Amino acid sequence: MYDDILLPFDGSDGAVAVCRHAGGVARRLDATVHVLFVADTTRDSLTVIEGQPVDVLVREGEHVVADAGTALAELGVDYDAEVVQGNPAPTIVEYAEHDGHDLIVMPTHGREGISRYLLGSVSEKVVRLSSAPVLTARMRPDERLTFPYEDVLVPTDGSAGATRAVRHGLSLAASLDATVHALSVVQDAPPLPTESAVDAGDDTDRAATAALDDVASTATEYGVTDVERHVERGDPAAGILDYVDANDVDAVVMGTTGRRGTERVLLGSVAEKTVRSAPVPVVTVANPQ
Repeated sequence: MYDDILLPFDGSDGAVAVCRHAGGVARRLDATVHVLFVADTTRDSLTVIEGQPVDVLVREGEHVVADAGTALAELGVDYDAEVVQGNPAPTIVEYAEHDGHDLIVMPTHGREGISRYLLGSVSEKVVRLSSAPVLTARMRPDERLTFPYEDVLVPTDGSAGATRAVRHGLSLAASLDATVHALSVVQDAPPLPTESAVDAGDDTDRAATAALDDVASTATEYGVTDVERHVERGDPAAGILDYVDANDVDAVVMGTTGRRGTERVLLGSVAEKTVRSAPVPVVTVANPQ
């Protein structure tokens, strides 16, 4: 499923917890973790020590990645580590693309002061920019970081972006022998002038059901036999979060693009809301343009 996992890391409490989670994923799936510290070149980090110019962020990064390596070694996980300089979000994305990493794992907030590159805004930029799947976790008191995942939620609207994420979610579930929860949240829209509200509702219900049927049929390709299908009504982001809470979901796998407009309306903004709010890891999967 995953061979190479990129772990942007700053040593904060949230990053440490996500490091352990990434280590658990890597150990189960026999992957290598690549620890990355980005010394933020958008900040003034140079100082002079004993007459020599020193980048304090680079020096701090060397200590930080060593700590991550210690934690991963204790888990018996293969890893390597590197400190690089750059603008954090694009550097993380370019690093992953250049080395062909299968997954980026990062918290949605990090340490103030010495390193700011794991703050939520940067994580969300990585989610938007990355062609590789991104696993994010909010590090808050209600966060649930359990692994292996037993219940994986796959929201879908039947679009191309959602379909790629569905396949990723099914592959992950197959590797973990997990139950897949296929969810389509129907957001009521005003009917067109040529149709009635009943007809409009019937069309959206049929589209939602068809999307879930596609998940169930595709699941057989991956050997996933335990698929639960659900159609809900209301706001998509709220529907996803409610479902996570009500069904003890361990992780969400969803696309960053959707059906409407610029293909960022349904599962673009919804993905970002889910990343910010879900109390479980969220794996976002981009749709190649």
